[in-house]
Amino acid sequence: MHIQTRLVHNGGGPDPATGSVAPPLHLSTTFERSEDGGYARGYVYTRMHNPNRDALELCLMNLDGGQESVAFSSGTAAIVALFHALEPGTHAVLGEDLYFGTAKSLRALLEPWGVKLTFVDATDPARVKAALTPQTKLVFVESPSNPFLKITDLAALAEIAHKGGARLAVDNTFATPVLQRPLDLGADAVVYATTKYLNGHSDALGGAAIFKANDAFAQKVRMIQGLGGGVPSPFDCWLLLRGLRTLPLRMREHCANAARVAQYLESHRAISAVHYPGLENHPGHAIAQRQMSGGFGGMVSAQVKGGRDGALAAVAKAKVFVRATSLGGVESLIEHRASSEGPGTRTPDDLLRISVGIEHADDLLEDLKQMLA
Repeated sequence: MHIQTRLVHNGGGPDPATGSVAPPLHLSTTFERSEDGGYARGYVYTRMHNPNRDALELCLMNLDGGQESVAFSSGTAAIVALFHALEPGTHAVLGEDLYFGTAKSLRALLEPWGVKLTFVDATDPARVKAALTPQTKLVFVESPSNPFLKITDLAALAEIAHKGGARLAVDNTFATPVLQRPLDLGADAVVYATTKYLNGHSDALGGAAIFKANDAFAQKVRMIQGLGGGVPSPFDCWLLLRGLRTLPLRMREHCANAARVAQYLESHRAISAVHYPGLENHPGHAIAQRQMSGGFGGMVSAQVKGGRDGALAAVAKAKVFVRATSLGGVESLIEHRASSEGPGTRTPDDLLRISVGIEHADDLLEDLKQMLA
């Protein structure tokens, strides 16, 4: 069954109690016990289970082809839970071009916990292999990465990780399962900030981890979800499931618009570099062609010749693009990335990160033209 059909029907169907086509919203925090003291309907307390979260997790699991899916209150919560499932004294290898918040959270929370972290250039499989130790239990990467849109050969990394006795987990937020399916490429887990493209409307916070096998590691992450309490609200789950139904349609427009934006910026005299895997001169273009399908995503990063001052001046003139920090919504966003990340950033001062929305491409290019004039 094609992804468009699965997304319309997965995790839903007419409500058996009322026949409603749209799924009902279950806001109750607690559920009735049966006369014998049990829970015949299967629900006890919303922190542990909720019908809306169950529907969302089922949809995400089927979408990525996994055997277990665990939803969280944010993408960061999902990633932290994945690493908290490691034992103290173990080691993890991570791609060096990760979302700034991921690296910051893991350094602050996991290193004191006793998990050693090593950051390497994950676009070079040899460097990942060299970083493995007998204690390495997890390799974690983004592809495309944030903010340089670097591409990692996921199949090669899966083989390296498995030979070294480790799992491979992939943050697939930028690509979405419409464009890339890491579990099919050998990864053991895939994570998302569902806040972004999967929801697609900048109005619901969430995250998820989907596992290739429903093994002890996946169930430990499930335990952390329930006992730690980092769960999404029923309404956020309802909104995310609604947003998922149009994901393939939105991604088609995101990709088409981003390709035009990248091509325009590449030829602009005010731009020194454009980072977009759909461009033929991108270092990871060939790998992206092989492991992505249907497009190269809606994210573009560009470096302005005027440095920090030039980049900030361009952003200040935005009219169609919204000056905001996030991505994956229907609206186009633009930001001076180093300012958003703040102290400790490794992002160059001249870099703009652009989340290309689904507006008409001509309007976006016209706005960029006047911004860079």
